[in-house]
Amino acid sequence: MSITNTKIVYGLYGDDDDLLKAVKSIRKQGITIDEVYTPFPVHGLDKALGLKKTRISDLAFFYGLFGTTLASLMTWFVMNHDWAQDIGGKPSFTWGENMPAFVPIMFELTVFCAAHFMVITYLIRNKMYPGAAAKNPDPRTTDDKFLIEIKTSDVEKIKNVFVETGAEEVTVKGDFVQSNVNNLVQEA
Repeated sequence: MSITNTKIVYGLYGDDDDLLKAVKSIRKQGITIDEVYTPFPVHGLDKALGLKKTRISDLAFFYGLFGTTLASLMTWFVMNHDWAQDIGGKPSFTWGENMPAFVPIMFELTVFCAAHFMVITYLIRNKMYPGAAAKNPDPRTTDDKFLIEIKTSDVEKIKNVFVETGAEEVTVKGDFVQSNVNNLVQEA
């Protein structure tokens, strides 16, 4: 197991177009970008970084299916099984005969479950739940700045790359010991 001293180099950009150009240029040079921090979503950044498609849309389908099932069971239980009533001259003989009246309830619960469970999934997956520590290395990335983070042992090369791509500010943070499996082992 080989161990190398690794530092984190940050490049700070003032414009999303500059950031996008920098990401494309850095990736063309074969340099791995560890993280990008932005104050708002940047169109095309995920493609420029080479990120895989997220699976949250697949989960949204299942969350919506859960909502539809819940709404169907709820309307059947309330209107047919537990407290059947003759409303507006429409007897509650079967759920299927009265299903058109339940479509708005089914739609609303489908959307409600999909939206809320997606938000919860997103927050848990990204460790952004209440009480979690902020992970952005520069608080300006929540206002108007864009930051690229690269872990490297060749600091001078990365600093030069950031300067060439138009970074407003380049900073180097801490020594880290990193193993050949790219796991952060110990902070020096």
